[in-house]
Amino acid sequence: MKLQSDFSLKSYNTFGIDVKAKLFARFESVPELQELLKMPALQQEQKLIIGGGSNLLFTQDFDGVVLQNSIKGIEVLRQDQEHVLVKAGGGEVWHEFVLFTLQHNLGGVENLSLIPGSVGAAPLQNIGAYGVELKDVFYELESVEIATGQVRTFSHQECAFGYRESVFKNALRGRYIVTSVTFRLSRQPELNTSYGAITTTLEEMQVQQPSIHDVSAAVCQIRRSKLPDPAQIGNAGSFFKNPEIPVQLYNQLKEKYPHMPAYPVSEQVVKVPAGWLIEQCGWKGKVIDNYGVHQHQALVLVNYGGASGEKVRQLAYDIIASVEEKFGIRLHPEVNIM
Repeated sequence: MKLQSDFSLKSYNTFGIDVKAKLFARFESVPELQELLKMPALQQEQKLIIGGGSNLLFTQDFDGVVLQNSIKGIEVLRQDQEHVLVKAGGGEVWHEFVLFTLQHNLGGVENLSLIPGSVGAAPLQNIGAYGVELKDVFYELESVEIATGQVRTFSHQECAFGYRESVFKNALRGRYIVTSVTFRLSRQPELNTSYGAITTTLEEMQVQQPSIHDVSAAVCQIRRSKLPDPAQIGNAGSFFKNPEIPVQLYNQLKEKYPHMPAYPVSEQVVKVPAGWLIEQCGWKGKVIDNYGVHQHQALVLVNYGGASGEKVRQLAYDIIASVEEKFGIRLHPEVNIM
């Protein structure tokens, strides 16, 4: 729990942006976190909580304290014939948690395989992929209030989950640190293979009666084929949310762009793939100096090495402007820009 000053964050964000934190410390338990929050030197400092740093774009040095959640541990709380409650520490690597569920034949998060980041960060933005969201298996979470150091448990309803949203990104933004998350997993899961790429990949794998292991393998194969490894190329995965637009607007756009894809959200709203919109504007594979848009997935902005966060941020907003000009749809970043 050592407090360090003028600390390089280059290895603590998957974009690999070379910035520094005024102060830095990691905590491995709730008591350690509470002790840190009581330190006089940190009382008035701005605080940023990180896990794997996979959802951050730093555009400048951080003039405050960065606290890294390193709380580990996965345990079964209780179970019955159909469901199992599994609690995971906020500092656990998300994919390591997914592997735990697979090893114990527990279904629910196989579609969320290989998503970068930590367990503690997952509920903040209600991570999701291939037809599944965290809220589908969420039971409750434990947290520590930054102002008081008190422990509080949040139920599913209290988290107010939405598309890449939760109460922690809105009304309670910056007020709580998630220390553990409990999931309600299934012994006899209903597999979600409706997402086209999963169905196709399972067919290529010659799997006719898929298991949760097969679905996870298919998702991993898809992600590896489309998304760059942050260890090789700096990135934060999908940079933008898929926009939700009125059906009426979609029907108007489809007259002009007949191949425009969309997925129903409700009778009045559809979701349009942001990657498709960005690609239509000519950004896919574009390289500007040492940064750009990934050649296989237009949703992913990349740092090829040495790029500043400000340059990547400007690229993001240039993309937003061009999509809005062409389609009248405004994209919103999924990544937190600091």
